[in-house]
Amino acid sequence: MYRLLNVLCLLMLSGSAFAGDPVYPALMIPAELKEKAHSVKRWEEISFRLVSTHETRLTEHYVITVLDPNGDDDAALTAGYSKLTEIRSIRGVLYDAAGKMVKKLKQSDISDESFSSGGTFATDDRVKRHNFNYNVYPYTVEYEIETRYNNTFLFPYWLPRSASSMAVEQSRMVVTVPKDYQLRYQAYNFAGNPQVSEEKDMRTYTWEAKNMKVAPAQVFAPALWRRTTFIRFSPSEVEMDNYKGKLNTWEDFGRFFYALNEGRDQLPETVKQTVHQLTDNLSSPAEKISALYRYLQQTTRYISIQLGIGGWQTFDAATVAAKGYGDCKALSNYMQALLKEAGIRSHYTLVHAGPGENDFDETFSSNQFNHVILCVPLGKDTTWLECTSQYIQPGYLSGFTSNRPVLLVTEQGGKLVRTPVYKAEQNLQLRRIDAQLHPDGNLQATISTRSTCEQQDDLQERFHRQSKEKITEWIRTSLSLPSYDVAHYDYKVEEGAMPAIREQLSLTARNYASTSGKRMFLEPNVLAKSRSRITTETDRRSVIHLPFAFKDEDTVNIALPAGYVPESIPKGTTLRTRFGTYTSSITVKDNTVTYIRITQHNGGDYLPDSFAELEKFYDDIYKADRCRVVLVKRE
Repeated sequence: MYRLLNVLCLLMLSGSAFAGDPVYPALMIPAELKEKAHSVKRWEEISFRLVSTHETRLTEHYVITVLDPNGDDDAALTAGYSKLTEIRSIRGVLYDAAGKMVKKLKQSDISDESFSSGGTFATDDRVKRHNFNYNVYPYTVEYEIETRYNNTFLFPYWLPRSASSMAVEQSRMVVTVPKDYQLRYQAYNFAGNPQVSEEKDMRTYTWEAKNMKVAPAQVFAPALWRRTTFIRFSPSEVEMDNYKGKLNTWEDFGRFFYALNEGRDQLPETVKQTVHQLTDNLSSPAEKISALYRYLQQTTRYISIQLGIGGWQTFDAATVAAKGYGDCKALSNYMQALLKEAGIRSHYTLVHAGPGENDFDETFSSNQFNHVILCVPLGKDTTWLECTSQYIQPGYLSGFTSNRPVLLVTEQGGKLVRTPVYKAEQNLQLRRIDAQLHPDGNLQATISTRSTCEQQDDLQERFHRQSKEKITEWIRTSLSLPSYDVAHYDYKVEEGAMPAIREQLSLTARNYASTSGKRMFLEPNVLAKSRSRITTETDRRSVIHLPFAFKDEDTVNIALPAGYVPESIPKGTTLRTRFGTYTSSITVKDNTVTYIRITQHNGGDYLPDSFAELEKFYDDIYKADRCRVVLVKRE
């Protein structure tokens, strides 16, 4: 072993395919870093340089050892570019477990493809991809990518541990800017300050992280950047194309985007006439908003357009009117123009969208956005419009953009506000089941369900995107019953600012109740059994993040087969915790079992030390949901 270590040390000094760089034998990884890891980042240096007011350079050089197949994705290279960015070079090398070079990257091995997957995208964004596709573990990859940006809006970030199952030996972030430039950054989970050095008229900042163990994925955890070392950068002064501005505050940020899109709200005369035809005879602003929103939905469709600086600047309203399509920016701008013609003021609004993606740092003005919606202030009320959907109701945002900070873009600058929170009493699922249990254990049931707000989001999308045949196929396989036949299924969409969907379902669940001799065992909770049991976490470090609140109410009436009577009826269950409440009860009257289950789950963030309570809450619900009524047949 002593001789082997000497050989490995010599290899470390012998150089690799990148002149002067060491090789990285997998055996040299400290044991504590390999624990629970699928990959280890051996070394990384990200170098970012502000060359001028309109140009930056980025070099990413990193070495990753993949320990098992679950770490393969960490070794894949993906580098995006567009008219705003230029990839100047890519180098790569594959090494075996001992650090011996297996293969050098050939430029012909790199795929170059559109960032679009087709369908609803029109973009000049492209991506270069490469993977050595090696499957002898452990193996190591080394990459270096040099990128030039012809703008100063797009700044990088530093996330040494880019996956929760990745450990890090060493990572460094180096940023060089002119001495008179204010470098803006926000550090998370990083102790101390960067090292700062100066040379001539430039100032260099260096951050470094070493020996970072894996951060295992934890249930109900916030975004990774909240749980590990992360630094977000944002320009103080920005130039993109011929547009200049400052981003020091949210007010600055909104002012820059206002200038970027100013004057792009001019409508064709024919569309102006249509606006007045639709709204002049309506008395209230709410009616006018609804009429114009329906017009938008009927005459346009969503296509993601990322051409030139179009990833940030909207297509003008006249283009949308002529083409009949646009992306979130263009459709929101077009809707804003329609409202303006009707005399209604509205605000173009930047948001970070995604179900449950409401983790946002309000204290640091920076580009944390990926979507645009519209805000229409009406006195004490505000109407929010999602302009990319052809079926969402006016005034309803869905879980895609609700309950999070957003930036209103106004002539005076940006204003940070929050979108509506849909509470548990609004995110409802009310279900009633009337069923007949047969002597053979089959259960014939009629089921009526009404889902509202965020509880109907997925259903709403499914019903508008899929054919009736696909929906029927889905309902035949989606229920938590071991074996069942669907006799009838239908649904109805209820419109309004708090939308709802009613479902009607008739089915037969085969062998639902089990029999043993003269006894029959019945679980009265037919469709609401919890599937959630939380694995014990002895070292819970991150806060508990529950993304949204909801409430379920189930009433089940099951008529028993003739000759059967209850022998054992479980007691009801009541649970009350900070995370929510749960009650269930079972009664028998006139040979009918009535089961009532009401559960409410709260949203919000909770301290890590309350995780044991959350685990118990979910475990108790899981057990209570599987209670059984024992029936016995009269002699």
